[in-house]
Amino acid sequence: MLPDSSGAARDGIKRAIEMEQLRHFVAGASKALGLSVAFLTLMATGAMASVATPWQLGVPEPVSPVAERIHEFHDYLLWLITIITIFVLGLMIYVCIKFKASSNPNPSRTTHNTAIEIIWTVVPVIILAVVAVPSFKTLYYGDRTPDPDMTIKVTANQWYWSYEYPDAGVSFDSYMIPEAEIDPATQTYLLAVDNPLVVPVGKKIQILVTSNDVMHSFFLPSAVVQIYGMAGRTNETWMQIDKEGTIFGQCNQICGINHSAMPIAVTALSQDKYDAWLAEAKVKFAAAPARIRVADGAVNE
Repeated sequence: MLPDSSGAARDGIKRAIEMEQLRHFVAGASKALGLSVAFLTLMATGAMASVATPWQLGVPEPVSPVAERIHEFHDYLLWLITIITIFVLGLMIYVCIKFKASSNPNPSRTTHNTAIEIIWTVVPVIILAVVAVPSFKTLYYGDRTPDPDMTIKVTANQWYWSYEYPDAGVSFDSYMIPEAEIDPATQTYLLAVDNPLVVPVGKKIQILVTSNDVMHSFFLPSAVVQIYGMAGRTNETWMQIDKEGTIFGQCNQICGINHSAMPIAVTALSQDKYDAWLAEAKVKFAAAPARIRVADGAVNE
């Protein structure tokens, strides 16, 4: 008697399917593990552009009027979403109990209800309007300031920042401090810089952002400032730091192999301390006069 070749074929097909499923599972698990490692690496390297504290919850502490408005809008939306979620959950529970099969042996065959259809069209429109009005007001408030007290030009480079104070004639570069030179007691690796951007407290500052090479992003979460820097284009935003101290940010636009080496440190000082720093900066960052050789060989100092 010949062996049952059809049974062997079925077993072979079954094993092949199982191997294919196993292969997809391993590939999926490997991808998930890779994404998890990438995310943890991102967190560990400070690429989230903030200095978090243990067990911190919520958004960073606001330090500017724009940040305060954004946080108020966030809380407003949180309550609105909570109310909508509770209402929908209660409605679903009511429907499941009211219209279960045991209570409705002869279910209704109604397919249309004009009143309900009008309600579920009008109510979402009202909700969108309630969200849109404060959203647009906050958006336009954070767009730009008409009467700034000072202007700072920010130029992004691979991989450092250049800051210029046109009104004061001061400009300098800001580089990340290498890990070997970090003081663990006072500095955080991947956030500490050699020359922070210094601003006076309570002043409206116009920020002009551009780039010398690829696309970058000037991002300060505590002040809710985020604007792109692109070569050949100058983008504008503003900020007003109302608390003394130092806040941190980073370039949050992938800009090359050393993208993580573009931290931003902004130190806000009182007006007296800022004036003293500015006087020192004019000396510290003063550019040496150019030596120009003219046609007769003389050198103009």
